[in-house]
Amino acid sequence: MKQVDLLVIGSGPAGQRAAIQGVKLGKRVVLVEKKQVVGGVCTNTGTIPSKTLREAILYFSGLRQRSVYGRSYMVKRDVTFSDLRHRIEHVVQHEVEVARDRLMRTGVDIVYGTGSFETPNCVAVHNGAGEPRRFEASKIIIATGTRPYRAERVPFNGRTIIDTDTIFTPGFDMEQLPKTMLIVGGGVVGTEYACMFSAIGTDVRLLDRRLELFRFVDHEINEALTYLMRSERITMYMGKDFKEVREEGGRVMTVLENGREIKTDMLMFASGRTGATEELNLGAAGVQLKGRGLIEVNENLQTSAPHIYAAGDIIGFPALASTSMEQGRQAACHAFGLPFFTDSTLLPYGIYTIPEISMVGKTEQELSEAGIPYEIGIARYREVARGQILGDESGILKLVFHQKTGRLLGVHIIGDGASELVHIGQAVLAHQGSISYFVDTVFNYPTLAEAYKIAALNGLKRIGIQGQVSAEFQAPKDMKGDTWCEPGSPACEAILHE
Repeated sequence: MKQVDLLVIGSGPAGQRAAIQGVKLGKRVVLVEKKQVVGGVCTNTGTIPSKTLREAILYFSGLRQRSVYGRSYMVKRDVTFSDLRHRIEHVVQHEVEVARDRLMRTGVDIVYGTGSFETPNCVAVHNGAGEPRRFEASKIIIATGTRPYRAERVPFNGRTIIDTDTIFTPGFDMEQLPKTMLIVGGGVVGTEYACMFSAIGTDVRLLDRRLELFRFVDHEINEALTYLMRSERITMYMGKDFKEVREEGGRVMTVLENGREIKTDMLMFASGRTGATEELNLGAAGVQLKGRGLIEVNENLQTSAPHIYAAGDIIGFPALASTSMEQGRQAACHAFGLPFFTDSTLLPYGIYTIPEISMVGKTEQELSEAGIPYEIGIARYREVARGQILGDESGILKLVFHQKTGRLLGVHIIGDGASELVHIGQAVLAHQGSISYFVDTVFNYPTLAEAYKIAALNGLKRIGIQGQVSAEFQAPKDMKGDTWCEPGSPACEAILHE
């Protein structure tokens, strides 16, 4: 039995950051990883490989250049999965090496094997060779992530009926990309794969029981994505479900509830994920679960056993690598009494559809429900020289700001580079700035960042203000009403929440 201060189970984004934070606090830390490579789902079968696949597809398909060279333009025709796999393997291997090196240099002790609770403070690590190694820890953080949910009524075979992890499994062989494909599940992951395979030439159909794609995304951005997906010939069956899936003569037959039959070369099931908790023996630790194997936590990421924490995808939404990293740090800090605060309103979201979507702050729907007077400003990529250069004429940048104070409340983007571009708005939000910042700031030319200035000017025009207005925004005001005032001042805060 080895005594440690902190035991972390899982080496994904949450586990890595939790372990590193623990070492920086001067604690003895052991990181347990089931597989023989670090990185978890994020690096090996999730975020990194899927985003690399997306980039490879964008390159071979020539999609970004089609507005200039025509819809039939492709860098390479008859792309095989081997063409795509080469780039994926290169990036994944690099990321695994970087993560392992970072952990070892920091001083984290990595133990490979499957962790299982024997008591609330004791975890046995089984590696299949001899007796398990046992660790006793005063604090434990569970960061085992998730795996694709597999409905019992779907006969997965690893060839024509697969889940979202299958294509990154070493034994999966798909030399020729499917000509037709049905994706079941219109969430973030399913929609991303629908866009990818459609871009490379597959006839894609998307099935989901919901009537719209992303309920948490701004309606206007959501509608723009839906339109663009349909314009790329993605058939969307929204508000529908299936009752049977079967393989017939090497093809997949999917029967909908209304009796409609859909025959495709492949079916990808992407209807959610489930917590990877089945091997942890959480009953011995007194840790309670919620739906689909996810762990219930409080605001400090503590489970029903207060000395045991959980972070990352294993606790559910938002299940993003970026938020998981912060949750790992938060759990380690709280475990050892170090104050830690993350403003959840400033967490950005990135959805890597084609085109990609990114957002930070409030949506119009949220502000309407809260009764906060707001206005919007919109810029379209076709108005920006860089948009023309990149060949993206459908992109949109949308600012949401307070109608009385000018304070920026939200940024919503669809288009090339959205996940990078959003951080400019995130910085202004963090400092409670107004949209006058974008009006007065000089951006490099030509850049997509110019869209912020165009959107800000558009917003000002909507409320009857023209031209440079920095003096109006920056001059402190004590009056309420429709007067502009210094963002962050007591007067403005009172107006914002009145």
